[in-house]
Amino acid sequence: MVSAHSNSEHIDLDEIFGLTEKHLSQIVGLDLKIHRKSEPAFAELQKAAALDGIDIRVASAFRNFERQLLIWNAKASGEWDCLDDAGDCIDLGKLTDLEAVKAIMRFSALPGASRHHWGTDLDIYDAAAVAENYQLQLVAAEYDAGGPFHNLNLWLDQRAGDFGFARPYASDQGGIAPEAWHISHIEQASSYSLAYDPKQLLGYLRGIEFLLKDAVLNNLQYLFERYIQIP
Repeated sequence: MVSAHSNSEHIDLDEIFGLTEKHLSQIVGLDLKIHRKSEPAFAELQKAAALDGIDIRVASAFRNFERQLLIWNAKASGEWDCLDDAGDCIDLGKLTDLEAVKAIMRFSALPGASRHHWGTDLDIYDAAAVAENYQLQLVAAEYDAGGPFHNLNLWLDQRAGDFGFARPYASDQGGIAPEAWHISHIEQASSYSLAYDPKQLLGYLRGIEFLLKDAVLNNLQYLFERYIQIP
């Protein structure tokens, strides 16, 4: 177990890197987990949305290191598609290793660097806006004007902050692509974010085998500033 300190608060880096579930609670009715201190605020968010005819459901919550590692390697190997902003497949074999890393990190976090590791961040949608058999994609078109979740998008703009939630990827900062569906419980997430140290991530990743490892380790400070650190 590794640890850090931020504002005199002990932060367990096993939690930051998605290596433990001790800080989590089960989301009722789902095989998904959320930070136990974020759960009450999320329940209040759901209740308020329901009064406005929006049925907020969770598509993704806590994601552990191993799951993020699987996603990373599947994309780096070409087993899973790596897409560009237009939704077209990228041939990573035609890119330098660093270019490939950047292409993956546009839409998928580096293992150990996902906010989903903390249990404070959720991907959500409005179940009331679609049929029960709707195939959720979590793409911008679903949340933009004309998409089924546009009303949810607008509602979150107005009300998410009332319950302590923000959207860290609401706009394009040149790193991670915008994600209108991604919300973060700021009170809890800020503790992890403040304690996050790229040197500790570097030390941990050195002992892990994953594709494009050299390109990641040799450029981690740059990648941290562009894709991991939220302004």
